[in-house]
Amino acid sequence: MGTTTPAQRVLLGEDWRHWRVFFVRAHHRCLGSERPLPYSANRGKESVNRQALDELKQQIPLMGYLQGHDWRPARRLSRGRWMGLCPLHADHKPSFLVDPHKDLFYCYGCGRGGDVIRFAELYHQVRFSQALVLLRQWRGAGPLLDEAARFYGIQLERHPEAVAYLLQRGVRSPELIEHMRIGYAPGGCLRGWLTQLGYPLEALRQAGLVTGAGYDAYVRRIVFPLEGNLYGRSLSASAPPHRFLPGAKGGLYAWDQVRRHPEVILVEGLFDYAALWEAGFRNVTCSLGTHLNARQIGQLCDGPRTAYLAFDADTNGRGQKAAQSLARRLTEQGVKVRIASLPDGNDPNSFFVQDGNARQFQSLLEAARG
Repeated sequence: MGTTTPAQRVLLGEDWRHWRVFFVRAHHRCLGSERPLPYSANRGKESVNRQALDELKQQIPLMGYLQGHDWRPARRLSRGRWMGLCPLHADHKPSFLVDPHKDLFYCYGCGRGGDVIRFAELYHQVRFSQALVLLRQWRGAGPLLDEAARFYGIQLERHPEAVAYLLQRGVRSPELIEHMRIGYAPGGCLRGWLTQLGYPLEALRQAGLVTGAGYDAYVRRIVFPLEGNLYGRSLSASAPPHRFLPGAKGGLYAWDQVRRHPEVILVEGLFDYAALWEAGFRNVTCSLGTHLNARQIGQLCDGPRTAYLAFDADTNGRGQKAAQSLARRLTEQGVKVRIASLPDGNDPNSFFVQDGNARQFQSLLEAARG
């Protein structure tokens, strides 16, 4: 296996020579030489200095990043190490080793390991340079995004076209608007607000709140704050309907409020979520699309439950095909799954907008097939 330094070893016991040893590098494999040279990312177009990488890793402890993405240790080992289920693959027996002192991880199941940067690469399925962007956003974008969301929330009641759109989509309850922290981005004024509060323009650019030219990125969009991101739904037919800030979409929507229910309802979109929540279904969550990331799959599988998939009944059948595919994945991991069949051409939001009610939707759930 070659030679390595002690800092690069994850040891299974007190004397590594008497155990089978797995090796992981303290730095990303692409960093190459151990000398403090800059790392060339994006095919040589960008340069990342090793010192900057080390500072980033010091600011984001691996254990904190893992727990921030819903990883829970199953048992404590010697020398302060922890073992738990691997968040990188379907794991049924704890095989994911974390050493908080070295800020390293290794999975005995899938054979992958490294530092917090490597974990971000694997977990979000992105390139090295994109992983750095995600980590920097996770480290420092929280207060900035919270302030942007607060500003958008203030704007909502000031713009009648935004309120009219929400009414059209069945969002009427002030309680629901407060619960989801729904806001409105008119465009042209967020940059001035945030710079007055002391946020530098470059920070706004890095977060994706303004464009490279300095204009507001969200214009005439209903805004929903997410975990480390903002979703914007356009009011204009000439603009792309859906928009997120750069970075990951996060986990299942409002999962902390839903995870204790023995039965959960999974829908595609936030307006679907809004319709069900307003109808009294408090066990609803949203995946923000039909493709669930590894974290969302892990959340649905983190305990015994039944998942009702209420995906769109598209005329082309795409929503139902996605539900069937997801049902197979979840069933393989021990989750009980039921697929709800909505009327043709409907999604949960349009079902309620078109005078459907909670009793009728409950009947659809009871008739859901396994």
